[in-house]
Amino acid sequence: MAFTLTTTFVTLLIATTLIRIWLGLRHVAHVQHHRGHVPTAFDGNISLEAHQKAADYTSDKTKLVIIEAAAQALLLALLTLGGGLQWIDDIWRNVLPNHEIMRGALVICSAMIVSGLIDLPFEYYKTFVVDEQFGFNKMTRAMFFSDLVKQSLVGIALGAPILFAALWLMQSAGQYWWLYLWLVWSVFNLVMLAVYPTFIAPLFNKFSPLQDEALKLRIEALLTKCGFKSQGLFVMDGSSRSSHGNAYFTGFGSSKRVVFFDTLLDRLNADEIEAVLAHELGHFKHHHVIKRIALLFFVSFLGLALLGWLINQPWFYTGLGVTEASNYMALILFLMVSPVFMFLLRPIMASYSRKNEFEADNYAAKHADANQLVAALVKLYRDNASTLTPDPLHSAFYDSHPPASIRISKLTAHTN
Repeated sequence: MAFTLTTTFVTLLIATTLIRIWLGLRHVAHVQHHRGHVPTAFDGNISLEAHQKAADYTSDKTKLVIIEAAAQALLLALLTLGGGLQWIDDIWRNVLPNHEIMRGALVICSAMIVSGLIDLPFEYYKTFVVDEQFGFNKMTRAMFFSDLVKQSLVGIALGAPILFAALWLMQSAGQYWWLYLWLVWSVFNLVMLAVYPTFIAPLFNKFSPLQDEALKLRIEALLTKCGFKSQGLFVMDGSSRSSHGNAYFTGFGSSKRVVFFDTLLDRLNADEIEAVLAHELGHFKHHHVIKRIALLFFVSFLGLALLGWLINQPWFYTGLGVTEASNYMALILFLMVSPVFMFLLRPIMASYSRKNEFEADNYAAKHADANQLVAALVKLYRDNASTLTPDPLHSAFYDSHPPASIRISKLTAHTN
């Protein structure tokens, strides 16, 4: 069984990495092939210069993702079959031979730090080279590393209790530890949804109440009409980090907030803002957030149940390059290799997400002006340098939102 697992893992790791690279190269080639002319649906609304900027920005980002995919695959191979995790474990066994839970936490944290370090230079390059080149980056290097420190501290503050709880349950709660862990994990996620808007998000951005009284009254009327109760309307200083614009709902239950990027408010008029908000309300009315939470809980239930079985299988460890079986090693192995085994499910999840976006667009078209949503989307595509001509296969595999031309076409049908 160990040999079978090793063979399967190596085969899938190579296959998924090659697929990621192939899809990326297809995407770049397709975008560049259509760089020379603006799609008919956007002719007159987006200039050739803006279209070409989007094509080049998309291509540069995709090329970076291709390199990162290869680096991540190599690191995963080194940590598993290359003996990296076992080497980290050996170090901490010598330091803490009699404290398994503490040792396990340190092994997992060490592995996560190593994995994070491989992503850091790519994020830095994207921010200060790619985004800088195309005029999107507003961050200073001091802010970049300050955010990194804050994210690390928040991660430790929130992650340490759940990690120690997981390791304690695995050691002390008997054969159904995975079920108890699933309950703890589910409650933890619900609590995070409630506290994130008020206590965590403000650590990274400034949120201020919406000051435009006319716009505020208009938005509140729409919220009332759609039966949406929120804690308030807020403006986020997105311009301090990027010139990209967005709007979103955050929170859960009574802690729900409506948040607008300041960059979005600067670019869109009141009609367009109302249409964008109507789209977001469509997600609320169709219960998309609740459905995604339920799906997350269902998948995590199946995953932990599977781990509850794998943890007692010696071949699970040896097949992935680990010689010393332990609860914590089972946990980190499962977390690291499961994305490889689930990679081919991505098109299904992307398709489900795009279906939700169409439903939200349909809702917006009924409760606001579809023409205004189209106008808003065109501005966002242009200002965010989103490509209008993605490779269809790449889009089907990855994109959570429908391609621009299809989305605009469906919305335009509501106006005829």
